[in-house]
Amino acid sequence: MGVSQRLKTRFRRFLQRPGTTVDLAPLEKLLPAIEAREEKVSAFDDAELTEAADAASSYEEICALGREAAGRGLDQRPYDVQLLGAMSLLSGKVAEMATGEGKTLTAAIAAYGHVRLGNGPVHVLTVNDYLARRDAQWMEPVYTLLGLTVGWVNEASTPIERRAAYACDVTYVSVSEAGFDFLRDQLVTDIADRVQPPLRTAIVDEADSILIDEARVPMVLAGSVPGDQDPVHTAAGLVRGLRKGKHYTVAEDGRSAAFTSGGLAAVEAKLGVDLYDEENVEQLSAVNVALHAHALLHRDVDYIVRDGTVELIDEMRGRVAQRRRWPDGLQAAVEAKEGLDATAEGEVLGTIAVQAYIGLYPKVCGMTATAVLVGDQLREFFGLEVAVIPPNTPCVRVDEPDRIYATRAEKEEALIDEIKRCHADGRPVLVGTLDVKESEQLAAGLNAAGVPCVVLNAKNDDEEAAIIAEAGAHGTVTVSTQMAGRGVDIRLGGSDQIDRDQVAELGGLYVIGSGRHDSRRVDDQLRGRAGRQGDPGGSVFFVSLEDDLVVRHAGDTVPPSPRMNADGLVTDAQVDYAVEHAQRVAEGVNHEIHRNTWRYSVVIEQQRKALAERRERLLTSDVAALMLLDKMPDKAGEMDEDLLARAARSIALYHLDRLWAAHLAELSEVREGVHLRALGRLDPLDEFHRAAVPAFTNLVPEIEARTLATFEETEFDEDWEPDESELTRPSATWTYLVHDNPFGSELDRLIASVGRRLSGAGSR
Repeated sequence: MGVSQRLKTRFRRFLQRPGTTVDLAPLEKLLPAIEAREEKVSAFDDAELTEAADAASSYEEICALGREAAGRGLDQRPYDVQLLGAMSLLSGKVAEMATGEGKTLTAAIAAYGHVRLGNGPVHVLTVNDYLARRDAQWMEPVYTLLGLTVGWVNEASTPIERRAAYACDVTYVSVSEAGFDFLRDQLVTDIADRVQPPLRTAIVDEADSILIDEARVPMVLAGSVPGDQDPVHTAAGLVRGLRKGKHYTVAEDGRSAAFTSGGLAAVEAKLGVDLYDEENVEQLSAVNVALHAHALLHRDVDYIVRDGTVELIDEMRGRVAQRRRWPDGLQAAVEAKEGLDATAEGEVLGTIAVQAYIGLYPKVCGMTATAVLVGDQLREFFGLEVAVIPPNTPCVRVDEPDRIYATRAEKEEALIDEIKRCHADGRPVLVGTLDVKESEQLAAGLNAAGVPCVVLNAKNDDEEAAIIAEAGAHGTVTVSTQMAGRGVDIRLGGSDQIDRDQVAELGGLYVIGSGRHDSRRVDDQLRGRAGRQGDPGGSVFFVSLEDDLVVRHAGDTVPPSPRMNADGLVTDAQVDYAVEHAQRVAEGVNHEIHRNTWRYSVVIEQQRKALAERRERLLTSDVAALMLLDKMPDKAGEMDEDLLARAARSIALYHLDRLWAAHLAELSEVREGVHLRALGRLDPLDEFHRAAVPAFTNLVPEIEARTLATFEETEFDEDWEPDESELTRPSATWTYLVHDNPFGSELDRLIASVGRRLSGAGSR
């Protein structure tokens, strides 16, 4: 890399955000030494290469051997910038690399390096099962030449398959599957049943998505408990016929809904009760949750209904969020709204937030196309710095200014006209929409205008690889909900690249956003689909002053009478600022939610770790038997040593697991109710800690007391099994992720509702 390019890189880094990126100069100095090894390494036969790879102990050796293995195994010679990315990962950074710059191969070289530097095994954490399997199989020839084993895990993997995959040097697995395996391992009663080895190193793919967007998402292991869905279905039936404006109102930010006095009276008349009587609190909660499901959660926007089930949509990726559900009864309320049977939440046996799970790895690094914008958060929550890796070939994509229209209708008309114009020339167009409903409406409008298109959204995301692979073909129009984490490059000319030159002459892939997302990173990821590896390309976003983002976060900054053309195109610089301001406000809100959620999670995670250490001692030693010998020497001393150890361990583990589940349920109730104390001007977080800490302090003595009681009540023989003492664990367990509750806690809603009721009463 020449002096001029280095100066440009550093200047660009400065412009992005001073202080959030690391200096690559120390790593750049190693590139000549890597290059110098190439001739020697290329002379090795495969066996010699593998032997040399086994002894590598420096960045220079790792990169030189990794480059050679990639050339032989994949017929791809990694660029210098990919080696810079690999070394950044080896040094524990988050590497920002543009779309199409080869992050998958970069991660493979880094994973090999971490293993050889003594940091293995390595888990490459992905955003979904598809990428875990694809990348593991794709990179396997490279790992084989480097003398490493590689495996992958997905939702369908059996315990035997999981154990074998985790036994490899490098394992590709979605972050949720890895977290669920961790939770299951925390409940085993025999060490041999574990599937995961001790956690060592994580390379996080799509790091901003996993470490920031999903960080606060709790992963849950639940046990079977029958549930009661009648109150939820009753409430759903009551609100189904209510009309906005007459029976309820929706706040401007779209995050809350409230009954009008007429709507409340109508519901109470149907129930024949006063919902604000103390004995009707449960019904009031159910009705309020049902109202939120009815008024604020929309089919084909927030969720889809497929095969008789409600499937949540990940707003960042526009695809189904696998095994995700809303908390606080919202899931059951939406299912009731759609006329479906409620799915059981079950008893929570174990839970850990994505952020806490990642924090269990002694070494963490990651890669993504958009890290700088969340550099401060990566440092705050994970202590990670960002290394901006320059592209191998400078990006020549033309990013046009936003086209802002006064109304949504004018925006949609202009959007279709623009797509129609490009399609007439044969230029491929990729349109990114904000939700499923919008993608289908746009597709209908394009078909009516005589423009054929392919749609990719949560309803057909199993076809995404094939659809994206052809999105750069001549004359193709692809309409997709978000492109974050799609994991497939768009090549000009499509998969066979027959028309590549023709498409390039037309300006390359043209990316159009149908609106600004709450996160600039998501918009940047959409832009990044064009201009891959120096290809020509272009991007533009269409925005209207009626878009939800602008209405929610820029209402006060939009001038009342902005300058505009006859077709509704706004030409007012103040409006441009207002849109940017709205996006920054939305990002700030999400950052604060992350910070506040984590504050509540910290104490729970500390308690989980403390109890996990105790559980590990019970599982791997005779500490439970020694306690029984100390407390109940007569009965314990008469038992066979092996039987005593087995019985004591089983009884103690059972009560520890049961009381931890009860503790989690108690903390959930405290978390819900603690907000009421804010009415007394008390800090909810302080009050949460005030309740959570004593509850946990009492946990260990209670575990010991119940263990002693069960032991005393039980008659033992040589064939004793835990079920003889009613130490029966849940007959079925399953996993899910708790989707962010978009409307606050249940009691937050209740307080707001009470406040509005009192306000209404005072005005009458």
